[in-house]
Amino acid sequence: MKHAAIRDLLGCPAQFLGSNGYTFDLEDVIPVCGWVRTSRESKNVAFIEINDGSCLKNLQIVIDKERHERKEYEKAMPVGTSVMVTGFLVQSYRNGKELRMESMEVLGECPQDFPLQKKHHTLEYLRTIPHLRPRTKYFEAVLRVRGVLSFAIHEYFMTEGFTYVHTPIITGSDCEGAGEMFRVTTNAWDAKASSAEEYFSQDFFGAKAGLTVSGQLEGEMAAMGLGRIYTFGPTFRAEHSNTTRHAAEFWQIEPEVCFADLFDIMEIAESFIKSIINEVLGNCLDELEYLESQGAAGLRDRLWSVVHHDFGRISYTDAIEILKKSGKDFKYPVEWGVDLQTEHERYLTEEVFKKPVFVTDYPAKIKAFYMKQNPDGKTVAATDLLVPGIGEIIGCSEREADYEKLKAAMENRGMPLDAYQEYLDTRRYGSVPHSGFGLGFERMLMYVTGVQNIRDTLLFPRTVGSL
Repeated sequence: MKHAAIRDLLGCPAQFLGSNGYTFDLEDVIPVCGWVRTSRESKNVAFIEINDGSCLKNLQIVIDKERHERKEYEKAMPVGTSVMVTGFLVQSYRNGKELRMESMEVLGECPQDFPLQKKHHTLEYLRTIPHLRPRTKYFEAVLRVRGVLSFAIHEYFMTEGFTYVHTPIITGSDCEGAGEMFRVTTNAWDAKASSAEEYFSQDFFGAKAGLTVSGQLEGEMAAMGLGRIYTFGPTFRAEHSNTTRHAAEFWQIEPEVCFADLFDIMEIAESFIKSIINEVLGNCLDELEYLESQGAAGLRDRLWSVVHHDFGRISYTDAIEILKKSGKDFKYPVEWGVDLQTEHERYLTEEVFKKPVFVTDYPAKIKAFYMKQNPDGKTVAATDLLVPGIGEIIGCSEREADYEKLKAAMENRGMPLDAYQEYLDTRRYGSVPHSGFGLGFERMLMYVTGVQNIRDTLLFPRTVGSL
C-alpha cells in the first residue's frame, strides 16, 4: 500500500535510506501507516501518536470529534494497534508537524493484554519478551544504530580496497584452541559407538564438526590470493559465561592483510574504528541523544573524542608495571604472565589514558598459537585494543609466517597437525608477512550506544541456559 514514511513527513535524518517512494505536497491528502504508541481524548479532540519504525519520532494524529464519530477511531485507541490514516499535514507549535485525520483504517487490532502498555519498562523485563521489544523506543534506537554501524563497516572496507569473503559457519577446526565449540551432528541422541572415531565416522561429514568460533584461518587463506579481505558474519562460543559481555552467538568482523606487520594492522584498526564511529555520529544523532537521556550520559562527547584523538599505545610489560604501582585493590592480582581482566583494562583506559589504548607484545603462553613470535622468545606480536567502559574490543596480531615456528607452536599445544594441514600449507607455499584482527560487533555496538548488557544489542540473544 502506498504511504508516506513518518521520517519524510517530520524531516528526520535519512540514515543512508532514501524515501519509501511516496511523494507528496503539503496540500495533498497523505496516507501514513504505523503502530499506536499513545492515545488520549479531550472534550472536542482525540489524539493518537503512531510510529512506523522509520525514525524515533512519533507522528501525532489529530481527530476532530465534531467531524468524526467515535466509532470511526475507537478501535484505534488501544496501544499497539496498527492503523492506516489519511489526512492533511499541518504545522504544530508543540510537535512541529501533525496530521489532521480525514479517514482511518484499523489494520490490526491490539487487545488490552498487550505487554507494552506503559511508556517505560525495565530492560530486564523487556528481555523476557524479545519478540516485542523492537516496538519500544529504546530498542528501536539500538537496532537502528546497529544497522547503520553494519553499513559503515562494509563501506569502510570496500573503500579501502578489501574483498568481502564468506567463511564457513560449519567447520572442523577450533581457531582459538579453547575447545568451546558447539557440536554439529545428525547422529541420533542415543547413537551407539565403540569409540569417538567410529561415532564421528557415522556422522554427516564423516568427521567431528562444529559451529565456527572465528573465520580467521579461512580468511588468511583467502588473503593469500586476494591481498586484503574481511569477513563479517556470525560466530559461536559454547562458553559457560553469564556476564554482561558474553553471548553464545555473536557477529564478528575479521580483516586479514598481506604484506603487513603489527604496526600496519594497528593503524588500520584505529582508522577503521574512527571511521565507523564517525558514520554513526553523522547518521544517528537522534538515536544517540535519546540513548544519552536513558542513562548513557556524555555518549556523544565520548565518541567525538575518540574520532578526534590518537589512540594510546603501551606494551603489556609496561601496563603490568602501571597496574602493580596503581595502589588499586584488584580482585584479580597482577603479575607478569597473567591475562588482563576487565578491571585491569578499564583502569588503563578510564584512569590512566582516558581514551582507547593498544596494549602490545603479550606473553606467548596466554595468546593463540598463530601469533608471530617475538625475538625475545617470551612474547608475541599481538595487541588488544582496550576502550573505556568495555575493556577489550579488538584482538589483533601479526600472524606467524614461518612454517617451522608455526608447526612447533602447534605441536607444543598438542594440536592435531593433520586437521590444520591446509592452514600450514599457506606457510609452505609463498608465505608472506600478514596481520589481522577480530572485532566483536556487539561489543562495538555497546560502546557506541552506551548499552551495558550485550543481551540488549541482539534481536534474540543466545546465552547459556537461554535459547
